[in-house]
Amino acid sequence: MTAAVLRKEIHSIIDAMPEQSLPALKPLLAYIADDYWKPVIEPASPEEVAMAEERLKDYEKDPSSFVPLSSIK
Repeated sequence: MTAAVLRKEIHSIIDAMPEQSLPALKPLLAYIADDYWKPVIEPASPEEVAMAEERLKDYEKDPSSFVPLSSIK
């Protein structure tokens, strides 16, 4: 069974559930999805911090040498 089919079946089950059962289901779904919505973001290494600081200095010296993110497609 593909993930798309399984998702569709789960949606159908939820849609058919009595309204009074929905509050009981919400904590279970939130618990299951918790790891998905909390990505692990590691702190920058000393080397990464140094690289970012160097780029900031470069930008402060000559902002016109940088390409705005909005212009990148």
